[in-house]
Formats: sequence, C-alpha cells, structure tokens
Amino acid sequence: MPSLFRRKSTDLVEENVTAVTSDEATDAARPRGYTPSKKELGVQTPKRPTAGRRPGAVETRPPANKQEARERRRVARAEAAAEFRREGGPRDRGPERMLARDVVDSRRTVGTWFFGGALIVLIGSSGAMPPVVRLVSNLLWGALAIGLVIDSILISGKIRRLVRERFPKTQLRMGSLYLYAIMRSITFRRMRAPIPRVNIGDKI
Repeated sequence: MPSLFRRKSTDLVEENVTAVTSDEATDAARPRGYTPSKKELGVQTPKRPTAGRRPGAVETRPPANKQEARERRRVARAEAAAEFRREGGPRDRGPERMLARDVVDSRRTVGTWFFGGALIVLIGSSGAMPPVVRLVSNLLWGALAIGLVIDSILISGKIRRLVRERFPKTQLRMGSLYLYAIMRSITFRRMRAPIPRVNIGDKI
C-alpha cells in the first residue's frame, strides 16, 4: 500500500521545473538590448495623411452639374472678397502701414469728396452749361485740388512724426508709406480695405 501513494522522484523533478513558454524561448533567443516593435507590443501606428491633404480635412465631392460649379465659384469669390475686406492684401502688411491706416481713418479727409466733386465739375464744365455754372465748376475743381494737396501734406507729416517715434529702426521707405496713406484717404470710408479699426476723432 505505501508504494501506491509514494511518488516517484522523477515526478517531483518535473513539478519543480517551470515550463518554458514559446514567448520566453523567443525572448531568450533575442540579443541583449533588443527593442520590441510596436506590432509586437500590440500598438497600431496611425496612417499618415495623403500628401497635399490636411489632417481631418473633409473631402468635397465634385460638382454634380455646371450650375453647382458656378455656385461654388460664386461662394468662393464672396469668401475671398470678405477676407480681403477684413485683412487686406500683402501690401497692407506691417505695423507701419497699420499706423498709416489708423491716421487716415481717424479723420475726415478732403479726398473722400474728390471724386464726387470731380463728377460735378465734369458735368458743370460742359459747353452746354451757362458761363456762370462753368465758372463755379472750375472754382470748385481748384478748391478741391488745393484742399487735397493740403490734406495730403498734413497726413504725411503726422505719419512721419508717429513712425519716427514708434518705429525708429524701420526700413520702409517713407515715400511709399505716404502714397499708401494718400490713396486710402481718397477712398470712401465704407470701401476701404482693410476695414477701419478706429472711429473718426479717435486719438492715434
């Protein structure tokens, strides 16, 4: 009977020996300093976006017909115009030009009346008008021209003084800055781009 419950020495040895799994055998076969790949660790590498495509960008389907294509072009032009109205173009970049715009937008300029006055002068100076009307038109034209010159000199002087105070190391040519401000001063306020940031009478 005792021999039935006696365990063989070989059984005791087998219990004490730990079974070597296939993973452990693989680890043992790897050289020291081996770094497992993401695939072995169960980590998926995200796919790179296609060249020229922004991550997360929604692909737009092609237009179904010519009418839809025209509508898309119209919307794109409207968005581009609105963006230009808000931010302007490349020639409007820079702190000096922003300052020049603020100087012009903070005052009433003679230039805003220049084109309206020029139209009146053009009509009034025609040969069909009486001599008095032609005389008044010519006087009006002269007054507008003199007023525009004086206003442009005042605007340029103020811009020169403020730029020298705030941007003493500027590399921008002052002549181009004066011309930029004068062209803005003869544009109607509602048509100026970028949109005026200041109100008339604000201190710059």
